[in-house]
This record gives sequence, structure tokens and C-alpha cells, in this order.
Amino acid sequence: MNVLVINCGSSSLKYQLIDMTNEEVRAKGLVERIGIEGSRVKHTTVGKEQVVIEEPMKDHRRALELVLNALVNPEYGAIKSMDDIYAVGHRVVHGGEEFANSAIIDERVMEALNACIELAPLHNPPNIMGIEACKELMPNTPMVAVFDTAFHQTIPPENYIYPLPYEYYEKYRIRKYGFHGTSHKYVSQRAAEILGKPIEELNIITCHLGNGSSVCAVKGGKSIATSMGFTPLEGLAMGTRCGDIDPAIILFLMEKEKLSFDEVNTLLNKKSGVLGISGISSDFRDLEEEAEKGNERALLALKVFCNRVKEYIGAYSALLCNVDALVFTAGIGENSPTVREHICEGLDCINIKLDRELNKIRGKEAIVSRDLTSVPVLVIPTNEELMIARDTVELVKK
Repeated sequence: MNVLVINCGSSSLKYQLIDMTNEEVRAKGLVERIGIEGSRVKHTTVGKEQVVIEEPMKDHRRALELVLNALVNPEYGAIKSMDDIYAVGHRVVHGGEEFANSAIIDERVMEALNACIELAPLHNPPNIMGIEACKELMPNTPMVAVFDTAFHQTIPPENYIYPLPYEYYEKYRIRKYGFHGTSHKYVSQRAAEILGKPIEELNIITCHLGNGSSVCAVKGGKSIATSMGFTPLEGLAMGTRCGDIDPAIILFLMEKEKLSFDEVNTLLNKKSGVLGISGISSDFRDLEEEAEKGNERALLALKVFCNRVKEYIGAYSALLCNVDALVFTAGIGENSPTVREHICEGLDCINIKLDRELNKIRGKEAIVSRDLTSVPVLVIPTNEELMIARDTVELVKK
């Protein structure tokens, strides 16, 4: 039972073909520079050499044609025909308040996705393009939308309503939505499995730390609070996003620098975060390297990032009353022992104690806490594609 998982960006497309009888990846790939000169597909079937297909792609439809052709190619493909694809799962960034769970894609779902474009103007349009292209190329194959926001629809109103005039929530649905939900859901469930305890009995704080980062409080398997908000800009300092700041700063800068709306939007989303502080890079590997050389701004950027994560861990530990596990995931969370150590430093007060030796791991599952009496600290590589495939199979079977 093969499920094709699709994750469309504005000029890129990531995919995995997963055999759900054993949850193993059969093939995966990346399409780059869709609609741009130099477009190509990097395709790998498990057990075979990677192939690179360089061909012009004017749109997502053509990109998906090449992906499907690669999957059935007799030399480097993974399946014999398109009939071997049971269903397609699409990652969709924003489902608004409409979806608390994944959904079979039909006309009603497409209407809702289009209605959410104004809430996620950078993400939902390419997600929709990918779905429409797949529907055209695979009209008889069931398709499922899996939303980044769905996992957070269990957050109670007191944690998602902003202290603005309530009419703006009623008119425009301005509220905290949260993102990275598929990742937070996967790693919290996996943490429960590793600890050998029912997730319904656990309070878990999950830290999805990458170029985009968020922290989530998971109580009994349900999200009750998360750091990202109405958009993915709120919360932690990130690679290029500012996260939480005094909103009056925006008005101040617009006045002083004579900035337009678009310029401010670019400043906050693409020129801030650790890139803005360091002036060097949004890549934490570069920052760690420069910090070791004595670059004070690189070190400051790392400290700001780690302190923001620490603040949210402290806040969510108070919200949960007791914490049964702390989980690190995503690019930085999985691969930076230094960042994990800085974040956990000083959290002894809430019984979070990291073991430096155990913490010297990258990209694999591990418990890195000091002893059995402290809160388990886990490193769990996220697997959003598998989570999407699981939801897809469950819905299509029904």
C-alpha cells in the first residue's frame, strides 16, 4: 500500500513514496527551481543511485509529471505503474478554524483552502497548486490534505485569543493558530512510545527547532499552547524571523526609516532573527563556527535564540504544572548538541538536567537527560511525511 506524500513550496516540491505495510520509504526526491531557469528533479529510489533530471518546468503540473515519470521509470523507479499508488497525502500549511483534523480533498475542502490564502499568502497558494496538479494527473486517486494548523485546534480560547477588540476575531478570525503541528504531533507520540507510557497520561513540551522554530505544550496528546501565532512570525527568534517583539517597534521603524508595508514585512520575516543579530548567517552551523572563533554577535544571536526557547519551556512547564518529557526535533533540535545544552542550562529548577556525554549525538533518537530522577530529555528526528501518510491511509480506508 504505497502513499505518495507531497509538500509543495512556491518554487520547490518535496516528495516521498512510503510503503504503509511496513512504513518504509521506497523513494524520495526534491524538485527545485520550478518556473525558474535551471529547474531539476533529484530522485532517489531506495537501493539505487540518485538521478538528477534537468528539464524546464514552467509550473507545478510539469514538476509532478516528472516526479511521477521518475517513480515508474523501469531503470530508477520504485513502482511499475501509477496504479501502485494507493493515495496521495498533501501537506497544507493553513486550514484555519475549519479543520481540526486531516481531510479527504473534495470541493468543500478546496473552497476552504482558498479562503485561507489571506491567512497564509506565501504557503497556501503553492500547496493548492500541488493539489490541483495532482488531481489533474491522478483523477481517480484519493487525496488527503494534512494541515500544519490542525493539531493546534485543541488549544483553549484563553490560549489562542489575542487581547485585541473581540470584533476583529469575529470579523477576521485573528487568533493564534500555531504551525509545525504535524511535527509536534509525531514527536510527542513517538516520545510516549519510547518512554513506554500512554500519551494520554503525559505532559510533554516539544521543541521544533529549525530555520522556522516553535515550542508546543502537549497535554494528554493534545496541543494546549504553542509559540507561533496568527502567522509563523510570532514566538521564538528564528533564522530570519524576529519572533516576539514589542509591536510599537514596527510603528517606530516605519516612521523613522520611512518603510512601506512590504518593506516592513520583508524586514521582520527575512532580515531579522539570528541573521539580523549576527549579520552573518541564518544557518546555525555558521553561527556556532563563528562563535567559537570569538565573534561576539554570532554568540549573542545564539544566546538570544536559546534564551527564547528556555522562556517558553519555563512558561509551558507552569501551564502544564508538571513535565513528563522535553523533546528536541527538526534541523537544529536534532543536530546541535551545543544549542540543546545552552537551552537546558539553568533548568535544574524544573528538574531538566542534560547529560553532556549522552547529548553528543546528531540526527538520531536518544534520551540525553542526566538520570532517571530528572525529566526525560529526548532527541527525536521528526517525520512529518510518515505522519501525513498515516493520516492519509486512515482517512482513505474509512
